[in-house]
Amino acid sequence: MGELVVGIDVGTTKICTLVGEVRADDIHVIGLGVEPSRGMKKGVVNDVNELTARVSAAIHKAERSSGYEIGRAFVSVAGAHIDSRNSRGVVGISGTRGVQIADLERAMESARAIALPHNREVLHIIPRNYTLDGQDGIRSPLGMHGFRLEVEAHIVTAASSSLQNLQKCIEGAGVYVDRFILNPLASGEVVLTDAEREMGVLVIDIGGGTTDLAVFIDGTVWHTAVISVGGWHVTNDIAQGLHLPYEIAEAVKVEYGHADTTEIDPSDVFIVQPFGEEHMSRVQRADLAAIIQPRVEELFQLVLREIKYSAYDGLLSAGAVLTGGSAQLPGMKKIAADVLKMPVRVAKPERISGMADQLRHPSYSTSVGLLRLGLIMEREDERRGRAARGGFRVKGEGANGSSGGGKRKTTNWGKLFGGVMKRLLPEDEN
Repeated sequence: MGELVVGIDVGTTKICTLVGEVRADDIHVIGLGVEPSRGMKKGVVNDVNELTARVSAAIHKAERSSGYEIGRAFVSVAGAHIDSRNSRGVVGISGTRGVQIADLERAMESARAIALPHNREVLHIIPRNYTLDGQDGIRSPLGMHGFRLEVEAHIVTAASSSLQNLQKCIEGAGVYVDRFILNPLASGEVVLTDAEREMGVLVIDIGGGTTDLAVFIDGTVWHTAVISVGGWHVTNDIAQGLHLPYEIAEAVKVEYGHADTTEIDPSDVFIVQPFGEEHMSRVQRADLAAIIQPRVEELFQLVLREIKYSAYDGLLSAGAVLTGGSAQLPGMKKIAADVLKMPVRVAKPERISGMADQLRHPSYSTSVGLLRLGLIMEREDERRGRAARGGFRVKGEGANGSSGGGKRKTTNWGKLFGGVMKRLLPEDEN
C-alpha cells in the first residue's frame, strides 16, 4: 500500500485538486476536483477572494469524489517572481570517519548562505554535484574519506508576498499548505525517463499564463526559469486578430488551432460570429494559423534565449520534453524542434491508475507530479530526522489527524539528489 497525499495545482486557467495513493509502480488517483481559475494571472494572485472561492470549489469536488476531508496539501507555484541561482558551499570534515549525512547537511546550509532581499525566500535548494578533496563530479560522497567537502547547489527563490497571497487563498479554503513545489519540478517527476535525466533534458511546461523550464543533467536539476508567456497569450492574439470574445477565441484555438501554417489545407474554413457582426463569418484555418505561429515562435525563441543564457544548451542530448495544457496544440512540437534545434516530444503523466482516463493529458502533469514529488520530499525530511507533520494528509472516517500549521518548509534536496535516497523509498512500500 502507498500513502494518501493531496496536491493542489493552482494555474492561470484551471485549478486542479488531486487525492491519490502514491505506490511503488504508479499513482492511484481516488479524488479529482477541477475548476476554471479566476483571480490568478501569469502565476500571481490578483484577486484573493475570487481565487479562494475557486480553490474551495475544486477542493470540495475532490472531497466528494474521494470520500475524504482534505486538511493539507502540496501546492504548485510558478510566476515571473520565481528566480534561481547557483551557489557553492564548503565545509571541513573528519578524515577518519568518512562523509556522513550531517556533513552533507552542513555543506548544503553553507551553500544556502546567500544574500537575499528581505522580500524573497528560498523554495528549494538542490545539490548538483559534490567535490571531495579536489575530486569533482561526485554524485554521493557518503562514506568516502576526505577533509574538504564542497557542494554545488541550485537554489530556487520566490517573492515572499506572492507566496503569502497564494497561501492565504489556500488556507482561506480550509486547507493548510504543507509546502510549495515549483511547477516544472513536479511535471518532470512524471513525464521524464531516467535516461533523459541522465543524458540531459529540458522540461518545457507550457501553461495558461507562464511557461516553466527545468534543465535536468546527470539525474538532477541544474537550472530552472519561468517565462511570462503561455497559452493565454495565443488566445488573446486570436481574440484580437479575429475580433472575438475571449471564450470563443479559446474554443476556436482548441477546435481549429494549428501552430504551423505549412500544415494547413488552404480550403479549410470554419464559422464564427465576430463582434459587431449580425451574421456568422467564414474564416480560413490558414489565417488562424498565421495568427498563432508567430506567438508560438516567439515563445520558443524566449526559451532558447533562456537556455543559452544558462550555458547548458550544449548538454541537452535528450532534447526537450513539452508538457502542460498548451503543449497539445497541433504543430507545437514541430515549431519547438525548428527553433530549439533539438529533439522534442510531447509528454503526459505516466504510471497512473484509478481516475487515470481523465488525467492522461499534458495539462495534468504538474497536478499528478505534485503527489509523487511532494511525498518524496516529506519522506526525505523524516529520514533526515526532521519532525514529520502531524496527522494525516487526508482525513477520512476515523482519522485523528489535524490540519496542522506553522512555517512553510524549504526543500533541501541534499539526500534526494545526492544519492542517499532511491527515487521511491522502496523499504517504505509494499
